[in-house]
Amino acid sequence: MRQPIALVTDFDGTITDDDFFTLVAKKYLSPFDLAPWNDYMNGNLSHFDALNKVFAKISIPEQELITFIKTITLDSSFAKTAIYCYQKEIPLYICSAGCDYYINLLIGKLIKQTHINLITNKGEYTPQTGLIMQAPCDSIFYDEYVGISKSGVVKYLQDQGYEVIFCGDGPPDVAPAKIAQTVFAKKYLRDKCLEYNISIHKFNSFTDVLTYLKEI
Repeated sequence: MRQPIALVTDFDGTITDDDFFTLVAKKYLSPFDLAPWNDYMNGNLSHFDALNKVFAKISIPEQELITFIKTITLDSSFAKTAIYCYQKEIPLYICSAGCDYYINLLIGKLIKQTHINLITNKGEYTPQTGLIMQAPCDSIFYDEYVGISKSGVVKYLQDQGYEVIFCGDGPPDVAPAKIAQTVFAKKYLRDKCLEYNISIHKFNSFTDVLTYLKEI
């Protein structure tokens, strides 16, 4: 008898077409504002601290930020996948190194309707402080480098007896991809999986994930 299935997915660049970070930096931030991110890329700053320092540079009126966030393009088949998981009692976890501020603005209603488990950093915004993230230090999934441990979520589900399907696209997704039983990878993660000989499935959209779920 096959193990029960759980689905764990990244948010930025996986459920959305592009990262909130990339989009907000392009529209509202200067190269100087992005200096902390360069420090991260050079190995001199943690992912969490770099992102927090960059997000703190956002200083536009909140309603303008909200309007901007709501223009971010979502994978049109993710909602169908979430509904299918809810109907079939497949646990669905969104694990993000970003924060709940923009995730909830984009899919908060879907998260509640389909009982998605959102594992991410807390975020609060004012034009005076920028978007400030708080890591969930009291969570079993806390990781000081990125705020939350995606591989910790995968391992937790595996310990509960689940076969884990993981979907991702970026650098923080490499560690969970190494231990998940099934991986849907795109962009940077796809290249790294090929480099590390990690078997992956075609992942153009969540239609590919939904088709796989229906076939197993």
